[in-house]
Order: sequence, then C-alpha cells, then structure tokens
Amino acid sequence: MKKIQIAVLGLSLVVAFSCKQTKKEEEKTEEAVATYSIVEDSTNVRFTAYKTSDKVPVGGTFQEVKLTYAAGETPMETLDGLEFSIPVSSLFTNDPTKTRDPKIIEFFFDKMAETQSITGTFTFKDDKSCAVRLSMNGMSTELPMEYEITEDNHVNFSGVMDLKQWNALDALASLNEACKILHTGSDGVSKTWEDVAIEGSVLLEQK
Repeated sequence: MKKIQIAVLGLSLVVAFSCKQTKKEEEKTEEAVATYSIVEDSTNVRFTAYKTSDKVPVGGTFQEVKLTYAAGETPMETLDGLEFSIPVSSLFTNDPTKTRDPKIIEFFFDKMAETQSITGTFTFKDDKSCAVRLSMNGMSTELPMEYEITEDNHVNFSGVMDLKQWNALDALASLNEACKILHTGSDGVSKTWEDVAIEGSVLLEQK
C-alpha cells in the first residue's frame, strides 16, 4: 500500500512540475512576440548636393515622408519591405531668399518624368547594409545603403546617389544652367555634381 501511495505522489509531483515548466515557456513566448513599430513623425530624410569645382556642399531635407510597413518582432523585420513616398514639393533647404527651393523643383524635378514624388522600398541584407529600390524619373534602380541601430532604437541610414543611374543628368544640366552664376567657383567654371549624399533616420518603439 505504501508503494502505491509513493507512486501516486511521485506522479503528482511530475505533473505539477510539468505544468510549471509549460507556464514558463508560455511566458517566454509572450515576451518573444513583442513587436517594433516606427514612432510617428520621427522620420527624417536629408540630402547634400555639391556645387562649384571645389565641391561646396548644399544641404536640404524633405519635410514630408509617407511610410507603409508591417510591425515585426525585430527592427530588421519591421524595416524590411518598408515603402516610402516623398513629395518633392516638401523640399526645404533653409534658403533665406526663398528662391532656391522653387528653382530646384522647377529646373530639376520638373524636368524629369513621373517625379512629383520619389518612392522606394527597403530590402535588408545583413546587420550593416541594406538597399533601396528607388524610383525617380520613371526609372527604378537599387541604391545601396549602410545603416546602424543605436541603443535608443534610432535607425540611421546613409548612402550616395549617382544621378546618372536615374538618367537625371539632363535635369542636372538644366539646374546648373539656371544656377550658373551661383554654381561658378573661383576658377570660373560652373559645376553641379552628379553625386548626392543621402541620410535618413527613424525611431523605433517596442510594444
């Protein structure tokens, strides 16, 4: 009789232990499915273009960026496949004369096809690099980017556009002609460079 009681007691102990173990596993699973999303209005897109033979930088930003994405369990899952649309009318270069921005839109963006907005989709390759399938001037071309994720969940991107890859050199020549005097350096040469540095950032929050 004692043997039977010990066996039953032993069985009940095993069952109790098994139940506790299952509960812990469920708790861990619930922790693992916490999702990341992008903080609204945290997106920042900046560019640096260059003028004169000395390659003098001219910086600017776009004040409106529309994002479409799906929240994921990791930052990379959240950002992979992210789509964006940037209205070129939101261009801002902080020019006190307020003449530069309209000139860039009229003599550069308006000279290209289907470029009321710049659109693109992110693809993440590894923990340092990604790419954007960027559409401008009726062309869709891959733009390699590097990125880093800070401790406070800011994701910073950087890359360099070669405008030739979007067939935009005619538009660039148009802009240079419109800004000929302003883009002329001490050597007497008027020049607007075809490479444009791109930077961006978003802030992620974990729920």
